[in-house]
This record gives sequence, C-alpha cells and structure tokens, in this order.
Amino acid sequence: MSSHDHTLAGHDAHHDDHHHDDHHNPGFIQKYVFSTDHKWIGIQYGITALLFLAFGFYLMMVMRWSIAYPHEPLPSWMSWIFTDGWKARWLQDGKVTGETYNMFGAMHGTIMVFLGIVPLGFGAFGNYVTPLQIGAPDMAFPKLNMMSYWLYLAGGLVMCGSFFLESGAAKSGWTNYSPLAGFADGQVVNQWLSGQTQWLGGLVLLITSSLLGSVNFITTIINLRARGMTWMRLPFFVWAMLVTGFLLLLAFPPLEAAGIMQLMDRVTHSSFFMPSGLFTKSEGLADLSGGGSPLLFQHLFWFLGHPEVYVLLLPSLACVAEIIPVNTRKPLWGYKSMVYSVLVLGFLSFIVWAHHMYMTGMGPVVSTWFQTTTVLISVPSVILLTAMIISLWGGSIRFTMPMIWACAFLPMFGIGGLTGLPLAFNLADLHLHDTYYVIGHFHYVVAPGILFGLFAGIYHWYPKVTGRYMKNSLGHLHFWPSLICMNIIFFPMLVQGMAGFHRRWYNGGDAYLSKAQDSVNVFGNTVVQHIDLNILMSMGAWTLAIAQIPFILNVFLSLKFGKKVENDNPWDATTLEWATPTPPGHGNFTFDPVVYRGPYEYSRPDCEGDFLPQWVEPKAKPAEVKPDPVHDNTPSAH
Repeated sequence: MSSHDHTLAGHDAHHDDHHHDDHHNPGFIQKYVFSTDHKWIGIQYGITALLFLAFGFYLMMVMRWSIAYPHEPLPSWMSWIFTDGWKARWLQDGKVTGETYNMFGAMHGTIMVFLGIVPLGFGAFGNYVTPLQIGAPDMAFPKLNMMSYWLYLAGGLVMCGSFFLESGAAKSGWTNYSPLAGFADGQVVNQWLSGQTQWLGGLVLLITSSLLGSVNFITTIINLRARGMTWMRLPFFVWAMLVTGFLLLLAFPPLEAAGIMQLMDRVTHSSFFMPSGLFTKSEGLADLSGGGSPLLFQHLFWFLGHPEVYVLLLPSLACVAEIIPVNTRKPLWGYKSMVYSVLVLGFLSFIVWAHHMYMTGMGPVVSTWFQTTTVLISVPSVILLTAMIISLWGGSIRFTMPMIWACAFLPMFGIGGLTGLPLAFNLADLHLHDTYYVIGHFHYVVAPGILFGLFAGIYHWYPKVTGRYMKNSLGHLHFWPSLICMNIIFFPMLVQGMAGFHRRWYNGGDAYLSKAQDSVNVFGNTVVQHIDLNILMSMGAWTLAIAQIPFILNVFLSLKFGKKVENDNPWDATTLEWATPTPPGHGNFTFDPVVYRGPYEYSRPDCEGDFLPQWVEPKAKPAEVKPDPVHDNTPSAH
C-alpha cells in the first residue's frame, strides 16, 4: 500500500469513528454556527460574502449619486439607512461631501475585494466543491477551516463597524498609501478608536484568515485525493484552487507585515513609512522621527495587489471551466495547456507588481522589466480564455442558466484583459493613471467578468447543495438586465478616462464647468463634452441594483418551490462531486471513491452514453490470446 493510501485510510478510519459519537449528530450551535464541516463553512462564506457585496454595492450607489448630481441631496430611498446624527456629521445639507465620498470609496474597494469576491470564490466555492471533487471526506484541518471563517467575519465587522466611530471609516483609498494613511484621523485622541486604525486591524484579521485557509487547501489537495486521482486527473477547478492557495500563502505575508508596520506608525509614532520633512496645513512641519519610505508601503501592497487579481479571477475561471464541458458535452479543450498556463500565471503574477507604480519615477530599466513581464502574463491568460472558447466549437451546447452566465463571462473578461494592455506600457500609463480608464478596465475584469463566473457557479452547484434547481424565469430576469447594465456602467468609463476624467472627483468634474467658457481652458471644454455620461452610468448602476432582486428571490424561493432534481447527477457531469448524495451528508461519500479516468470524458465513441464519470469502473474486456513467438510453428518464428 502506498503512503498516499495509508494517509487516506487513516483519515477514513478517523472519520468513521465520528459516525459513532456525538460529532455525527451535533447540536444546533456546533452544526450551523461553529461547524467544522467544509460544506457548511462554504455556505457560511457564501452567505456572508454576498451580504458584504450588497453593502459594498450600496456604497457605490451613493457615490454614483454624488458624481451624477453633486448639487442634489441624497434621495430618501438612498439615505434611509443613515441615522439623523450620522447625516448631520457626514452630509452637508443632505449632499455628499468630498470627505464622505473618500470614505465610501475606500470602503467600497476594500469590501468588494477583501470581504466579497475573494471569500465568495475561494472561501465558498473552494470550501464546498474542492473536497468533493478530489474524493475527500472533509478538509485536512476542519477546525482550522472554522477558525478561518470566523477570523474573516471578525475582520469584516471590525472594518465596517468603523462607520459608527467619531472619525468614520477609513478615507485613504482601498490601497491605504502612506503618508496620507499615517496622518488620517489624526484629530482622534485614542488612535485605536479611529477608522483608519480599525481598517488596519481588520486587514490583519483578514490576512490571517486567508493564510489559514490557503494552508488548509494546499494540504487537502496534496494529501487527501482519492485513489486513482493522479495530478492530471484533477478537475481544472482543483488546479485553480491549488494555485490560488499558493498565491495567498506567498503574497499576503508582505502585506500583513506592511499593515502591522503602518499600525505602529499610527499608534506608536514609528516611521516605517513616514519620511522626514513632512509638512501639513494643520500642523506645519510634522513632529516625526522620520526616515521612513512611503514607496516601501506601495511595493509591499502591490506585491500582494497583483497576485490578488488572480486570487479574484482563478475561482471564477474555474467555475466556468467546469460548466462549459458539462453543457457542450465534449471534453475541455487543451486541458493540459490550461493546467500549465495557470501554473505559469501564478508564477508571473509575482513579478509584475510595479506596473501599478510607473508614476513613482522609476528609471527606464526597471520600467522596461515590468512592462515586459506584464505583457508576458497576458500569454497564459489568453491561452486559458482561448481554450474555453474553442471548447464551445462543435459542441452540442445546452443553454442552461449556468451556461448563459459562463458564455457571458468570456467576452466580458476578454474586454477587461484587452483594455489592460495599454496600462502595461509606462508611456500610456502616465496619461491614463488614476483616470476612469483604470476604473473601467479593472471593473470589466471584476464585475461582468469575475462576478458573472461566480454567478454561473451558484446556478450550477445550487442543485447539489439544495436538491432543487433555481428557476429559469427568474434567472433570465437576473442575467439580461445585469449584462446590459454592466456595459452601460463601465464602457463609458473607458471613454471618460481617455478624456482625462480623474477617478477621485467626488462631483464628477462639475468644478470644471465654470471654466469651460474660457477658450484657453481646453480641459474644461473636454469635461463639458463627456460629463453627461455620469448620469448614464449612475442610472445603469441603480438599474443593476434592481436586477439583483430576481436573484435574491430565486435563491430563497427555489429552496422550497424549485423543481426537485431527478437524481444525484442532474447535469450528467463526470466529476466526483456528482457521485455524492444530494445534498452531501457527513463524510460526503457513501462509498470509497476510486478514480479511473480524467475529469472530462464526454461523447466518447466507445461509450454508450455521452458521458463517462470518473468513478465508474471500466467494464472488464475479455482477455486476448496472443501467440507465443517461441512456440509458434510458423516459418517466421524459426
């Protein structure tokens, strides 16, 4: 017996012991609150992440009102969430101020990235699906898994709770650059009770959560694969989660170190990132020990920041890669090329970070290096996207709701990637940096790209989680307005960005209108030409919010009224999660799973059906009698 078999057998033996103790029938608190079951932890991650996404989306809607109608007070349908005291503190005659806009902008970016998309993709889908796809009874470290979720929730609550502090929440952008972040909320006597400090405390909790999760995923995938599950029989989803785990494990520690150092700058007056000679309007020459490097924080942040983009992307890409073969009834084209591409993508993501920093005055040699690596990283991305597009060719496509979302992901992600290429070159980036072009590019990747892939995953695995299908009618009401509104919001941003609109104008450029009559003021005239797009984009954002109502109804109504699945494998899929009961019980499998083939065996000519699951034992073929050349009496044998 191999060492791998011993490991699996030992885990199973330990797992079987739990069938006979209290852990198999835990109480409500242990089962639904402090659960160690990877499936329920995945559901906890998913629900929590969707709630944070909704809150981050709300902050964006308030910002869009300020941009579109800077002279109008917030309407009651948008401001009802605020108390009168909060309005008096942060709104001026009911209108959004620059300070409030900065606060909402910083927290919108933080919430959507760190509290929304990463936990939904890696935490929810990764936790629920990965052990099922490799044939494991659970994650390698169930209690560590539980701790990871609760640290994530604590970090999110600390960050969002800072809205209720006297200082309000963080206001220094989601990137939290020093020295601005070092001085922010300086008027607060107890710096531990300032929003900027709370942001850093929450960040440390979130990073610790991600590190615990990444160690758990890597260990689980390496050690707990079922018998026969060799590396090249792993579904692409599992490969993506493995690479994502390594990205988190290697990229987050520098940012955690940076967060702790910036925390020390704020509460102990150290100067890790605070340079000498700083002068502020309120305090004059800053009383600091000095000698720190603001650029060091940028390097540490973006060393995480760019791998983080692929932490966002890979789980979504993985969902789409699972959905396309199921709904085209043909193997995933270029499976090995995709595996090697995602490995190269993970490596290259660590050597491109400074393309976010062309404005810092780096020399031509350094900028040329980062331009080159940034262009190179587009190659594996294009291979992945091309392989999935080619997988559609010649397929017998079933346009189920998951497939519709997956198909929309492909061009939307393609637009996001293509618009990023000009930013790879410092000559172009010097003009486009901090404009709406960057916002449009990034959001095309994240919103209609990554989120569409994650929505596809929700529709795809919902029948396995609940035993019922989501309603198609509500699914279409969710999809089509979302697709249209996403483009209404983000495409005009590319136009405004190329015209020079700055990403941090809280009034959308309104201040330049008074100068537009001056014929010398070329930029004022440019603003006049494109400022009306602000209203169009804001209308699209508010309509997009309405388009999410059918999804919310679908999630809850389908639990009771959705059509029941006919069997445990309603999509006629080939990967191991569809061999479990629906929904999977304690220990996941009712038999000892053994894997006999690759993950995408569809439409094989030697198979009766159009799919051959990984766990189905091959039919024994009658032994063929081959002639023995030694005892063969033919002349050629002699």
